[in-house]
Amino acid sequence: MLGELIGGFIVILIGVTLAPSVANAVQSGQLNASGASGTDQVNITGSSATILSLTTLFYCLAVATTGMGLAMVGLRKGGLV
Repeated sequence: MLGELIGGFIVILIGVTLAPSVANAVQSGQLNASGASGTDQVNITGSSATILSLTTLFYCLAVATTGMGLAMVGLRKGGLV
């Protein structure tokens, strides 16, 4: 029981720590070059840009859902839910 709870919290902790890196990678993917210069232009437009910009949201939702799922399994095995 305790192992699943700790595992869920570790998944959430690592996922939240990596979220800015995912957001930076998505932003770099939307821009030409590496995104370092001040004259960046948008590389993609339309629905592709919308879907790519939602990648960070889906990543955060997946991390939260996985962590809560692991914690719920631990609580069920412990008889608390």
